[in-house]
Amino acid sequence: MRKYGVLAAFLACLHLSGPASAQSPSTFEVYGFAMMDAGYNARQIHPDWYDVVRPTKLPSFKDEFGADGNAYFSVRQTRLGFKSFTSTDLGDLRTQFEFEMFGTGVDAGQTTIRLRHAYGELGKVGAGQYWSPFMDIDVFPNSVEYWGPTGMAFFRNVQVRWMPIQGDTRLTVALERPGASADAGTYAGRVELVDIVPRFPLPDVSAEYRMGRPWGYVEVAGIVRYMEWKDMNADSLNLSGDAIGWGLNLSSNLKFNPENTARLAVVYGEAIQNYMNDAPVDIGAQTNPGNTVTPVTGEALPVLGITAFLDHTWNTRFSTAIGYSMIDIDNTDAMSPSAFAKGQYALGNVMYYPAPNVMAGVEFQWGQRENFTDGWMADIFKVQVSFKYNFSKLL
Repeated sequence: MRKYGVLAAFLACLHLSGPASAQSPSTFEVYGFAMMDAGYNARQIHPDWYDVVRPTKLPSFKDEFGADGNAYFSVRQTRLGFKSFTSTDLGDLRTQFEFEMFGTGVDAGQTTIRLRHAYGELGKVGAGQYWSPFMDIDVFPNSVEYWGPTGMAFFRNVQVRWMPIQGDTRLTVALERPGASADAGTYAGRVELVDIVPRFPLPDVSAEYRMGRPWGYVEVAGIVRYMEWKDMNADSLNLSGDAIGWGLNLSSNLKFNPENTARLAVVYGEAIQNYMNDAPVDIGAQTNPGNTVTPVTGEALPVLGITAFLDHTWNTRFSTAIGYSMIDIDNTDAMSPSAFAKGQYALGNVMYYPAPNVMAGVEFQWGQRENFTDGWMADIFKVQVSFKYNFSKLL
């Protein structure tokens, strides 16, 4: 019986103790939208990302992706989700399962099912795939471009979270699935770097605190992570290493009045690129002169991200979003001259709401890629028209 007493004590500490109610009120919601995007890209981008603006996917040299000027049509933003809510004596039970049709990873460029959220929470404890506490989804502007601001922290991750403070003011702490990327740079073809494998012995630890007020909120979030890479070659070199990644994210929504909301964020850290919305690698190759055993080391790459947007409502039928975002990475000396170093992103739009749950919008989009040391820059200019039809049914 001792183990049940320990469990009860633990639940009591979380304010979750007590038997579940057999007659708990509950709701179930089916929601989503059908959305079509059409537009014209005056320049070029990797063909898997034809319908978004990602500076990392712009050409790293002249005509890498063919000729300029392409029209496109897409329904990949279309989404379907399910939410449930049940009031219990252990706290509110909430679940969310949501997917869209925008393929990434091995499905990049495809219209296919992609999981967004698979998450549940009971009272102050949640688990599953959900927004990382390190990011702030409320910074995302009211735009039709799918990928979003390049300098914004944006990552849905598998996690276990504790939420001791909930509501407009909140505090969240989470253990998240670890992961990182690495760039061997100009040493990528050297046999000594073959069979170097990553290792993540610890989860990433993240936290956020949001102070809510009638004028909006201010939020500060942080993350700490540890990563290793092991040299599996049986030779005289030892290219193994490790790094500690860390980051801080300060964000806010400022409601100047009912018609105007500013969405602002500044992110800085090292080896947190995979938590950013559009960034390449966390670790870069650094030369180590004079060391014959470890001629190359891996270094955590510093990154700075800035996001600033204004959402304006003209009236019940029209709204506008306008703003800018930037990401800047300090690359190491052994990385390729064509490695991604800086990205910029901006847009402006007009949205029209002719009826409830219906939206049509036109948006001008711009992005820019800047390489590390070879002097190359590439721009993208796009005009996009989108139609969105929402649906929701509460059961």
